[in-house]
Amino acid sequence: MKKIKLGLLPRVVIAIVIGVVAGSFLPESRLLLTFNDLFSQFLGFFIPILIVGLVIPSIADIGSGAGRMLAFTALLAYGSTVVAGLVSYFTGAAIFPHLIDGSTATQLVAQSSSLTPYFSVQIPPLMDVMTALVIAFMFGLGLAYLKGDRLRQASRELRDVVVMTIDNVVIPLLPIFIFCIFYNMTASGEVFRVMSVFVKIIAVIFVLHVLWIVALYLVAGIIGGKNPFKMLATMLPAYFTALGTQSSAATIPVTLAQAKKMGVSDDVAGFVVPLCATIHLSGSMLKIVACALALMMMQGMEYDFAQIVGFIFMLGITMVAAPGVPGGAIMAALGVLTTMLGFSPADQALMISLYIAMDSFGTACNVTGDGALALIVDRFKKIKEKL
Repeated sequence: MKKIKLGLLPRVVIAIVIGVVAGSFLPESRLLLTFNDLFSQFLGFFIPILIVGLVIPSIADIGSGAGRMLAFTALLAYGSTVVAGLVSYFTGAAIFPHLIDGSTATQLVAQSSSLTPYFSVQIPPLMDVMTALVIAFMFGLGLAYLKGDRLRQASRELRDVVVMTIDNVVIPLLPIFIFCIFYNMTASGEVFRVMSVFVKIIAVIFVLHVLWIVALYLVAGIIGGKNPFKMLATMLPAYFTALGTQSSAATIPVTLAQAKKMGVSDDVAGFVVPLCATIHLSGSMLKIVACALALMMMQGMEYDFAQIVGFIFMLGITMVAAPGVPGGAIMAALGVLTTMLGFSPADQALMISLYIAMDSFGTACNVTGDGALALIVDRFKKIKEKL
């Protein structure tokens, strides 16, 4: 009989469903927690190497125009993130007053699992993500202008090792990792408890995420001359993988593969996708701005447009300090929430809880949008080559 081979998308969906169903009837598992811890340690170690291994040869192969492409990609990603924040503000200002009862005290009691893994193996990364990006930019841009081939060939061989690791280790283990996350979240009661809080606000933000993704692909489709809905269908594996892992960086291998299937050239995809996993955070921006605005309305805190705009522009920069890590964006945002919006420690705790309730959806929005930006950059590169 012919062996049926499931693609990554069905495997991820099956892992989520089985994890939620099994976790509803069975207790938390220390064995699964141990696997999660080991795989998370490996991902934390591998991600900086992945960025260096993919970005350096991609920038080098682009050639002397790499500097302009880097600037264009960074501005495009930052612009998308800031515009998403403005959309979130105007939507929240219009809708939230009708949904929020300011006289009702709002509390969210955080309950974390007391279980710990059987053992933990620390695998410290060789460098943090920002260091990896700086190294990748420096060597990639240098090789783009140099005529020598030795370092260029070494970077290509490093890319081959990274791709082999992705194909043979990361991708096969991702569905198991996702199953473990959803199993333990459901078994501890966290899934249903957290998602029952602020349901109306969560619903509005989820709709914003969907509309934002569609808007990005409509723009990319117009610029790239492709069907935006076919492109969205191609990117669904990246969306569902991010939904399970809650990490843009951990989803890079899937986002990269789907962007290439969408028609983005290999060199541009290898350059834009790892970069945008770090600097394109439109989904996280949508969540943080909406959640902050909702909490301010609940507590009767004063705010104005100028204050929120300044917060959005600063937040777009600050979130880059903690890229790719589940919940990293909100942790990086706490300083800005305190200094610019006056959030107290109690407000920060509420903010973290509300953000984490939707962490998967924001991450999925981030990585799915990366595909649209990659297509736009690819079109920009082709236009520059013709001139």
